[in-house]
Amino acid sequence: MPFGHPPVNISKSQQRTLHALAQGGRILLERDQKGGLIAAECLTHTGFVLPDCTLEVFKALKRRRLVISRGGGPYRITREGALCLRSQGDNRTSSRAW
Repeated sequence: MPFGHPPVNISKSQQRTLHALAQGGRILLERDQKGGLIAAECLTHTGFVLPDCTLEVFKALKRRRLVISRGGGPYRITREGALCLRSQGDNRTSSRAW
């Protein structure tokens, strides 16, 4: 990996969430009246909800600095998060069939 960062071991659900974010998805947070986190919801680039993204998955990704929110917007993948992704054959964004 560039910049001397060691590879990060992440779970399957974290990997799926990062893949969805890399394709243009976002994580939206639900908070209570005191500002505490209630739920995290990952929306894919097509608007579908990713069931693998739970509050625990979000907290782990944020703790490892693989996702970030800028200007109060939704959480998106960081450069470090993109570098942690393992390539998958079914992760193409084009409609070309093999």
